[in-house]
Amino acid sequence: MSLEVINSPIFVTIQDKGRFSYAHIGVTASGVMDEYAYYIANMLLGNSYNENILEIAFSNFQLKANSNTQIAVTGAICEVFINEKPYSSWQTINIKAGDIIKIGKILSGSKVYLGVKEGFKIQKEFGSYSTTIKENLGGLNANRLLKGDILPINEKLTYHKARLKECYIPKYEDTLDLRVILSYQDEFFNKEQIDKFFSSEFTITNEFNRMGCKLSGESIKCNINGIISEGISFGAIQITNDGQPIILLKDRQTIGGYPKIGSVLSIDCFKLAQAKPNTKIRFKLIDIKEAQKKLKEFYNSFN
Repeated sequence: MSLEVINSPIFVTIQDKGRFSYAHIGVTASGVMDEYAYYIANMLLGNSYNENILEIAFSNFQLKANSNTQIAVTGAICEVFINEKPYSSWQTINIKAGDIIKIGKILSGSKVYLGVKEGFKIQKEFGSYSTTIKENLGGLNANRLLKGDILPINEKLTYHKARLKECYIPKYEDTLDLRVILSYQDEFFNKEQIDKFFSSEFTITNEFNRMGCKLSGESIKCNINGIISEGISFGAIQITNDGQPIILLKDRQTIGGYPKIGSVLSIDCFKLAQAKPNTKIRFKLIDIKEAQKKLKEFYNSFN
């Protein structure tokens, strides 16, 4: 009872919500880059909201079903084929033993999520299924998926189907507005530099992965050269010595010594996860109370 990887995918990992409470020993949180797509996939399948899922970062990924199951494909808009027959994403698809599942071209966005009914039957490490390659933890053999890998699943034959309403399917754009809460280190940036940060347009560079996203644009000057290394939150915006911002994401290091001008609202980081190099970024100020309200609305919407 399994799904079998039958080609050589470029970068596919098993993820869940993440691995928490271990930063003090240097273990990063990891987890899915786009939580919206992740929660929707599990909701469509009737899974728990912390069930594991495949995060697919590049086109052309193929699986063979060795038993009956149900899948849901969400995230980036992509070609989905079952036995070469096209299907839409953002819905459940019933799968029978022997079926070939293919994720073809990614048409819009950059991260595809493939969930399976009741998840993959693998062991958790440090309380999570999430793959963190640099720490040799989680997933299947603590690595990206390789040709020939076997993903154990439960046998499920169901005729029930679910589809997300069109109005809730995201549109991935070439320009993003990211809301930012100012850091307690904003005192190290004078008003002119903060105003420049919020009035400038930045561009996503090719230095963009699960650890972080480096931007290019106006140089932001800090009044200090660095700080004593300290813990880093999801979405933290470090200003490096060259004045360019780096937004820290799910596989970020646990500590760092660059000053932080602020932090991107976490639910906006999910939009950022679907962006590509050369996407334009503008930052918008949001206060802490409004940010907390938006977070509560987001997570409550799945209840």
